[in-house]
Amino acid sequence: MSKNQINTKTIEYSSLKDINKAAQSILAFGKNTPVWLFEGQMGAGKTTLIKAICECMLVNSHVQSPTYSIVNEYATTRGENIYHFDFYRIKNEEEAMDIGFEDYLYSGGFCFIEWPSKVENLLPSKHLKVNIEVDENGKRVINLSKV
Repeated sequence: MSKNQINTKTIEYSSLKDINKAAQSILAFGKNTPVWLFEGQMGAGKTTLIKAICECMLVNSHVQSPTYSIVNEYATTRGENIYHFDFYRIKNEEEAMDIGFEDYLYSGGFCFIEWPSKVENLLPSKHLKVNIEVDENGKRVINLSKV
């Protein structure tokens, strides 16, 4: 893949009973890219999908939205670190800098970021974009793009 080429994939699921299969497909696609940007309208299922991905990664603690804490840290049974960010409530990028966001980004651990547009100027150029769309029947269409 050349420097400017984007690798894409689309995954769909119609019910929560299929979410783990979707999470496994996303993991297989993005396993070598530590920074993942989760985009989608409010209620699209960003946190629910992150929970399923963490379950597939064998996280040994409760996964929940870090809406108020901004970041939650999880560990897998293999000792890997996962950082889950929710920037919905921040007012500016300086707030992200105040929690050491860049240290997390370059720690080598997976960083799952909800509402990445709030910290756009701080994001690394190499990342996986996970865009979740909901159709009129409630089916989730996940468009993945790896830069």
